[in-house]
Amino acid sequence: MTDLSFLGEWLRYNASIHYAYTSRPQKSERLLWCPGDRSFPSSAVTPLMLFPIKVLDIDLAHPLQDLEGLESYGAVQALVRLVDVPLGYVTVPVHQGQCTAEAFAQAIISRYCGAIVQRLVEEHLRTAVPPDGIRIRNLSPTDHAFWTQCPLVTVAVCTRDRTDNLRMCLSSLQDLDYPRLDRVVIDNAPLDDGTERLVRGEFPEIRYVQEPRPGLDWARNRAIAVALGEIIAYTDDDVIVDRGWVRALAQVFVRHPQVMAVTGLVVPAELETKAQVLFESYGGFGRGFEQRWFYVKHIDRNVEPFQLGAGAFGTGANMAYRHSLFTDIGGFDPALDVGTVTNGGGDLEMFFRLLHEGHTLVYEPRAIVRHRHRKTYSELRTQLTNHGIGLYAYFCRCFIAYPALRVTTLRMGLWWLWFWNVRRPLRSLIRCDVLPRELMMQEFVGSLLGALRYPRARRGAERMRQQHRTGDPELMAVNELSVVADSNRKRVNPNASAIEMSRPRPLLPCPRYPVAVRYVELTDTISDIAGLERYCALQIYVMLNGELLGKVLIDHVDAEVSSERIRQSVSKAFGAKLLAYDGVAVAGPIWARAIARVSQKHGLRNRPANILSFPNSVSIVIATRDRPDDLMQCLTGVSSVASRCVDIVVVDNNPASGLTPPIVKQFPAVTLIEETRRGSSYARNTGVKASTGDIIVMIDDDVTVPPDWLERLLVNFTRPEVMVVTGNVLPMELETKSQVLFETYGGLGRGFERFEADRNWLQAFRSAPRTWILGATANVAFRADVFQDQRVGLFEEALGAGMAGVGEDTYMFYRILQAGYTLVYEPSAFVRHKHRRDARAFRRQIYDYSKGHVAYHLTTLFRDRDLRVILYLFLTLPRTYLFRTKTRLLGRSVYPLSMLVLEIMGNLAGPWTYFFSRWKARRTTFGYRSYDVAQP
Repeated sequence: MTDLSFLGEWLRYNASIHYAYTSRPQKSERLLWCPGDRSFPSSAVTPLMLFPIKVLDIDLAHPLQDLEGLESYGAVQALVRLVDVPLGYVTVPVHQGQCTAEAFAQAIISRYCGAIVQRLVEEHLRTAVPPDGIRIRNLSPTDHAFWTQCPLVTVAVCTRDRTDNLRMCLSSLQDLDYPRLDRVVIDNAPLDDGTERLVRGEFPEIRYVQEPRPGLDWARNRAIAVALGEIIAYTDDDVIVDRGWVRALAQVFVRHPQVMAVTGLVVPAELETKAQVLFESYGGFGRGFEQRWFYVKHIDRNVEPFQLGAGAFGTGANMAYRHSLFTDIGGFDPALDVGTVTNGGGDLEMFFRLLHEGHTLVYEPRAIVRHRHRKTYSELRTQLTNHGIGLYAYFCRCFIAYPALRVTTLRMGLWWLWFWNVRRPLRSLIRCDVLPRELMMQEFVGSLLGALRYPRARRGAERMRQQHRTGDPELMAVNELSVVADSNRKRVNPNASAIEMSRPRPLLPCPRYPVAVRYVELTDTISDIAGLERYCALQIYVMLNGELLGKVLIDHVDAEVSSERIRQSVSKAFGAKLLAYDGVAVAGPIWARAIARVSQKHGLRNRPANILSFPNSVSIVIATRDRPDDLMQCLTGVSSVASRCVDIVVVDNNPASGLTPPIVKQFPAVTLIEETRRGSSYARNTGVKASTGDIIVMIDDDVTVPPDWLERLLVNFTRPEVMVVTGNVLPMELETKSQVLFETYGGLGRGFERFEADRNWLQAFRSAPRTWILGATANVAFRADVFQDQRVGLFEEALGAGMAGVGEDTYMFYRILQAGYTLVYEPSAFVRHKHRRDARAFRRQIYDYSKGHVAYHLTTLFRDRDLRVILYLFLTLPRTYLFRTKTRLLGRSVYPLSMLVLEIMGNLAGPWTYFFSRWKARRTTFGYRSYDVAQP
């Protein structure tokens, strides 16, 4: 029975996670970072390098388990699967050497709750839908066996002198869940007999074939010549195939006769070294988790320009073709790919050629292989160089082979050169990029070499072809396949020159119209729709019990569209409507109810909210300077909400005045710490060093707290990737003009919507990231571990009150997000702040805020090399003040012009303040104790 117990957590997190799910970037997962590694060349070291990541699979059909013994890893990256369908990755940071099942559950729910229910709806559509809609309690994942048609599949592994990798690959081929297999190893120009001895000795059921001509495409063509199957599935020797890999490929071919090629998902087998993590963050070989169809649409333009970028269709490590295709369009071009001077591009050229010839290619993510990325930096550098060479050798091949597409090919090559090879290194000068700039430049150099190398590779391929014109019939068959690859004709003269090119065959007529219109009633079983030979698309109007739900467009059709494609389209478009057919209009609660019902179906109870009841110790740090009345009010409130597991630390930033100790003595449970160096950062750092809690909460001495403040703030730490939680700051009173103006200025509150921020959020800004909208140290909680992280450290002592003015909290948030952690803003955990009452104090506060704001940005510029600051200081900030001045002059704002002038003066003083504070901090640090514990 499928165990989906963790889905019950959706009830508690529905409202908050729905916002986070819909707003978070859908790009690559977060990456964890660590300081520079000396094993990498200095020219390649970015300011932050990558931690190893543990790779594993999570099948939702099995209970989630805690993982321990992960001290050497920075995170766990899990491929989430529901039966045989991969949903995507979740990345959970390692905390104290472990990742809990609850952490995985929360990550899965927050990211893939909608995909889970959509998949369950698709499964339910295999049968007729009841007139009143799909009953949520009937949703259940199932694994549909597929053995009705099993075409013989030849699995070809092309290898050259890599027996260690090959042994792992062939071992995984023995576990394939498919009854009719023809497995063959193509040994490409071996230097010794190691591969032959391995295959014949340890894997006798696998055929061994030797191809004497060096070049991966020669080996692929040899596989075509010796293949026995109707389908040929190619993979590399450095992959581990999934048990259901061939099964998923064969299903597509059987269910869709018009499909001539299928590519699949390539996931990392391991991310143990920094080079491997870098390559995966660069993009890896994965192409997403949605099934996609590729084909030529417009006869007048031959191909869409994007289709020349054939890397989007898949990769040679996971591809399969109908055997009959190669009789039609020829084999792989032996002048391309590994083993030649082009070092790549053979798979891309075949993808493009079959599309150009009017055939269909499908990307099927259920067909999974696991690739072992290059482990060392030097191997990675060579690989990326070869990527550039192979891509532009492929472009050169298209330019020569298809005269009608030369303008399109040239435009595509120039655009890619700018967008990928030039723009990225230039952008990395402004903001930190995951990939070191040296690797970008290596790929750029490879791109320049690729177009020059292809003609030389063609001459080399022709010489090899001439050397094997007679003799072995298989070698002659490979020769003929290679000639067909050059000429792009169904029938060729085997004696034709390799460099003779003929005009490409006309494309199949696939204009923009006509479009077939059909109606599907869901109360009937969905079946295939045939009779579509003359249509280029199918528009389906979906009905339930006679009521129209809407329409879906299936863009590419051949003679028929399978029921599987129809179910996928309908569940994706109308999943919520089908579940909400009882009249409930809002889809969000319906999805939540569906998750809960699925959990109940399997006899699982909804676990209560896991509010942190202080099994971990908590320290509350309050920095103060000569404000006894405010401190008295603050400690009264904090002492009333703190339990026995909470220790309160007050840091006196001016012990010479003697105003703070009498207040603290009235609270015996409070610890008093003295810090003689003036500055809020000094005081907070002293409080951090004196704290013993696993969670360190910081508030200002002029706030009061409600009874449930601490629980609401700490509940977010049930997720181990969360390192910071900020709360809302509301005004305690608005009695004076200064207090009202401070709220008009913006106050300290950050709104009433919960949100999250991570490194993707930080890097998304074109100008300087707006970390000041994330909260403030007037109401914030940190994991104590984050201050021990070398990437983060303590508060910047040159910033903050008493030094630059403000900015120590926003810079701390900046460093934490840059390190790959998550910050959560929890508006329900609010405190009340006592704003400055008199005008003089208010003006001084705004002036300090303004100069500290600039000082913070200069810190990120000089210490973190974030060049976006230049754009912000010289463009965004002046434009903001022009807009605010215009708004005030037009009477749309009550904020005084005199305060705007004061802010501008503070900004102008920011650079001087920054350099002076840095000098003062360096001078002050030496010769002082960090803190002294006051004696009672």
